[in-house]
Amino acid sequence: MPNYRRSKTKGGTYFFTVVAYRRQRILTLPESRKFLRRAITEIKTRYPFEGVAWVLLPDHLHTIWTLPDGDSQFSKRWGLIKANFSKQAKGLFHRETWMNDSKIRHRETTIWQRRFWEHQIRDEADFAKHVDYIHYNPVKHGYVTRVRDWPYSTFHRFVQSDVYRNGWAGTKEEFEDSGYGE
Repeated sequence: MPNYRRSKTKGGTYFFTVVAYRRQRILTLPESRKFLRRAITEIKTRYPFEGVAWVLLPDHLHTIWTLPDGDSQFSKRWGLIKANFSKQAKGLFHRETWMNDSKIRHRETTIWQRRFWEHQIRDEADFAKHVDYIHYNPVKHGYVTRVRDWPYSTFHRFVQSDVYRNGWAGTKEEFEDSGYGE
């Protein structure tokens, strides 16, 4: 197995993808949104970070975080958020029949995939590209035809802050023409 090493830049900005176990379509359910909001709020009080951009889809989420100066412990934060969410949601979403020796050994539920994907943001262009990717993701996956129609995203906050216009990437062609559709 490769010796994968996560980036550990203190105070860095990172893009994350976190996925539900077996791609269960549970994350946009009202209960899940409540549990996730509660978990993030609680962990942020103990281990602060800035959530710059978010999108929540039925089976995964994308986000960009900036960590405090001198801090690189995003893995700890994700572990605590996922554990907190799992404790709240276990009665609704845990499937005992999906348990295996590895899940038992790691004290996991059947709610989240074990790992997550992270990318350290390198510069302003990389940041802008990932923010656009986050906000366009519901269209990419076919949940809506226009970015503004997806309610579980920071897109609306970005419109209010005049970062985007309300009709940004209104069609798939507009987005692909922007160079971010790869």
